[in-house]
Order: sequence, then structure tokens, then C-alpha cells
Amino acid sequence: MKISDIYNMDIYSDAGQYLGEVRDAIIDLERGEVSRLLMEEWKSVDRDEAKKILQQKSILFRNIKNIGDVVLISASGQNMRTPESSASAEVSDLTRR
Repeated sequence: MKISDIYNMDIYSDAGQYLGEVRDAIIDLERGEVSRLLMEEWKSVDRDEAKKILQQKSILFRNIKNIGDVVLISASGQNMRTPESSASAEVSDLTRR
């Protein structure tokens, strides 16, 4: 499956809660894997907006249970919030590359 195949797919928890749509992804080129799916586009955002997206509108790829007609995440992975310190570190890491 190509990453472009999942763009605009609905995201649901395994408890049936609708969470949003896949709008973008973060790919770790060093590891060769998708690290996050984003429910907002990542284009032309400033540092503060990037941090907000990471904290409130992203899902760690490891929390995905299945990708079919929809993206299904585990209920334990439903809490998409990333701690502010972790989001700041991730934004710094992404802007250095």
C-alpha cells in the first residue's frame, strides 16, 4: 500500500468513535517508516501550529490496528495528545532535517 492510498481515509477508534480524516503523514526517512498520521495538512505551518497539530491532531503510526476501508486505531491509542515537551522536541527534530 502506498501512503497516498490512505489520504482522505476516515480514522476510527476500535470503539467506533470517528476521529477525523488522514490529511498528511510524517515519514521518518532514517528508519524508512511512517511515524505519524496527521488530521490537518502540514504545509506552510509555523512552529506553534506544528506543535498544536502534533499534540491534538496526529496519531502515532504504531497505534494503528488496521488499514482497510478506514484507518482503525486501538482504543488505548485513541488519546492522540502528545505532551508539549515531546511535541516541541519533535518539531525541533523535524525542522533540523
